Amino acid sequence: MTTAVYPGTFDPVTHGHYDIIERGARLFDHIVVAVADSTGKNPALDVDTRMALVNDVCASLGNVSVIGFSGLLTEMMHAQNATVILRGLRAVSDFEYELQLANMNRAQNPDLESVFLTPAVENSYISSTIVREIARLGGDISPLVHPQVAAALHRRYPQ
Repeated sequence: MTTAVYPGTFDPVTHGHYDIIERGARLFDHIVVAVADSTGKNPALDVDTRMALVNDVCASLGNVSVIGFSGLLTEMMHAQNATVILRGLRAVSDFEYELQLANMNRAQNPDLESVFLTPAVENSYISSTIVREIARLGGDISPLVHPQVAAALHRRYPQ
């Protein structure tokens, strides 16, 4: 059984993330969405809320589970018996950073492989940072995120 881990802060989970998760779920036996605590990034939503939202968004995908983590990705991968790191690439600018991470992860554990998926065209411009900013300014984020995610952001940024 091949387990792939899709790590990220998911602050918040977007339609772009879901696209990668759903497609990864067709490619691998099991997907673990690993929500990073990332307190250094000062996330808008706490890790428990982000995990709950990813669970809600992925409820229809039977081979997807959600965990939180705060340590090294390579150590969490070992604990999950996972050998594949799943990542999304929106643009060429993402590739340079992701290549650096993939090489560093492989240096720590040569048995890990990184697999990159590009999002559907309609999701290629969506980022959590942009979604948070639109929500903070009172804009309509409904085309970008699941309704429960929109509700959580509206609670976080009341107008």
